[in-house]
Amino acid sequence: MPTATPYTLHCRSSQCAARRGEVRTRQGVFQTPVFMPVGTQGTVKAVTPENLEEMGAQIILGNTYHLFIRPGHQLIERHGGLHRFINWKGSILTDSGGFQIFSLKELATISEEGAAFRSHLDGAKLFLSPEEAIRVQQALGSDIMMCLDTCIPFPASRAEAIKATDLTSRWAGRCRQVHDRPDRLLFAIVQGGMYADLRREHAAALVDIGFDGYAIGGLSVGEEKPLMYDMIEATAPHLPAERPIYLMGVGTPEDLVEGVWRGVDMFDCVMPTRNARNGTLFTSFGRVTIKNARYRDDPAPLDPACGCYTCRHYSRAYLSHLFHAREILSYHLNTIHNLHYYLQLMAAIRAAIEADDFARFRKDFYSTLVGE
Repeated sequence: MPTATPYTLHCRSSQCAARRGEVRTRQGVFQTPVFMPVGTQGTVKAVTPENLEEMGAQIILGNTYHLFIRPGHQLIERHGGLHRFINWKGSILTDSGGFQIFSLKELATISEEGAAFRSHLDGAKLFLSPEEAIRVQQALGSDIMMCLDTCIPFPASRAEAIKATDLTSRWAGRCRQVHDRPDRLLFAIVQGGMYADLRREHAAALVDIGFDGYAIGGLSVGEEKPLMYDMIEATAPHLPAERPIYLMGVGTPEDLVEGVWRGVDMFDCVMPTRNARNGTLFTSFGRVTIKNARYRDDPAPLDPACGCYTCRHYSRAYLSHLFHAREILSYHLNTIHNLHYYLQLMAAIRAAIEADDFARFRKDFYSTLVGE
């Protein structure tokens, strides 16, 4: 059982479950609520670590599955760990790889021992047990490691959800047993499918084992938004108030606001970077599809209210040209903007909670999303 919490609570909203705090890792402190840009393969696509630092990123995410396959955790360890390998000075959280194995289910076989799967690169046979998932993450030098879990598809029967959730509990216990680096934080993942009672029961079971933090997993897998929010509400209140709560793989700006409203501290999602490469940009007035003809000759900045590098230096017309020309610079400038938007949104959320004004912030946030 962890003896000290890495989480410090600064204040709570009097209007909802939102809270303002900070998490301490061996790399330092990051402020919550926080959004973690996704650097699956040791890079946040299309930007440099220096770009991330300049826009205020405090922690990024890497993925055990992908780094296990390429270039290999042993190679990264030989090069001084992931921080030194990628030149990132902030904290790093590594996902265990459970979701990637789930998404490649035609290449994977799940058993009590772990996950046997074939590499999506060359078809090589590989195996990842709960114990190996922790050893790999320790070799990577992760500041926050995730237990290996079994993600539950949607829809799933109650019997399927129980079976997978029970296996995740047993795997979490095995991860806890081999975790022997007190300077690294270990988070467990709450599953339970779309069954509120199963999620409450699983949260209690994981709390009994004892972890440094807890994640809400298995959401944003095809369910409707109201159901996803219901599952957050069914889970978060049953996790320890003195531990950070992490909502995995979520989501849109609206999801971040709603997650914080329900007590979530940490988020990650590929949406800002992936959408940037597809030409969909997030602004203070809603989404912009830069390929649309209306922007072809538009001299205005993408978002006049935004202070990011892209908006300070380039016009909508230029961003439109770059996207249609498939220039690499399009990915770079669009990603800078989208990540800046997400990180500034979280900063504004933190300020609103500190002012105990998050209800007004939430209302104003929705009122500005007029879109195109």
